Amino acid sequence: MEAPRAVSLPYEFDGASVGALAHLYRGEVYRSTIWRTRLDNTTNWAVVTLGIALSITFSSREASPLPLLLAGILCIVFLIFEARRYRYFNVWRARARWMENNFYAPMLDSDHMKPVADWREVLARDYREPHHHISFARAIGRRLRRNYIWILSIQTIAYYGKITIDPTPVTSFSELVQRASLGPIPGEFILLGGLIFSGGWIAFALWSLYMDRAKHGKAAVRVAMG
Repeated sequence: MEAPRAVSLPYEFDGASVGALAHLYRGEVYRSTIWRTRLDNTTNWAVVTLGIALSITFSSREASPLPLLLAGILCIVFLIFEARRYRYFNVWRARARWMENNFYAPMLDSDHMKPVADWREVLARDYREPHHHISFARAIGRRLRRNYIWILSIQTIAYYGKITIDPTPVTSFSELVQRASLGPIPGEFILLGGLIFSGGWIAFALWSLYMDRAKHGKAAVRVAMG
């Protein structure tokens, strides 16, 4: 059996190296904070867009529910923007967490916290060959599960609520289908498209959750970042 590799401990660094690493950590935390703010911006855009659509749609009984449909599409655009930003944010966050787990935590509690073997080589390689630690699809899934699934749920409930109660409560399914029609597009297509839209994003959220758990299910024994 191959002998276990020696574990690098924080106190093997000299004073100058510890100071440089501390400044490096501060820089990574600063960059992750900046990109975290950018994530909040796109979420705010989606919330404001949905709020405006709700105000217009429910301003009167005769108002069209079309703004809610357009708001749902626009929220998906914001989700794509936010997923792209999240991939960059994840790089800075992963580096900061890597140093916290393998440098600062063992320094504070050396009896119980042990750094990962070759953690410095992993960090150095990430600086030499920078790359995203998460795929675009998984990034969309994470932002969808954290924020956008709730925004899209409110949009969907508001749309179906609008066509159900305005201008008067529906009395039959055929009347609901008629109200859902949009110009030359039959109501059946609109309702079916809405079900596919909502069900597709729910299925995507569950798939991305499965992928995340499959990757990080044994994170304790993996020498990797992100």
